[in-house]
Amino acid sequence: MTFLNACPTPIRYQMLAIVKAVADAPPPAFGGGGKWEAMSGDMADYFQIKVDGFDQGARKHWRLFCLMERSEDVDGLPGPCVIVITGLVKPYLTKFTNEEYATVRALGDEFLGSLPRSVAL
Repeated sequence: MTFLNACPTPIRYQMLAIVKAVADAPPPAFGGGGKWEAMSGDMADYFQIKVDGFDQGARKHWRLFCLMERSEDVDGLPGPCVIVITGLVKPYLTKFTNEEYATVRALGDEFLGSLPRSVAL
């Protein structure tokens, strides 16, 4: 929520609309149109929501990193869910560092390692 609340309002609304669309029609039913992507390599099992836009005159890429919980019986969750782990923003045409991805994975590992799951609905 901290990341989303720090995003410009149009970016936040776009990201939340994509989360809702994925939750309403989970993959593979939800194609994503380039806004929802499965990640690979060290980030396999993660998905990213991709929104581009401008902030203070500079073009940027906003990314929201998610996991899919498909199980019906995970303690702390109401059923299959889109789990938003965290987000990052970067300047246009740049890449995130390995350290930034490691931070995302560490937060995801913390979530997956907790029972009941620590969630904010």
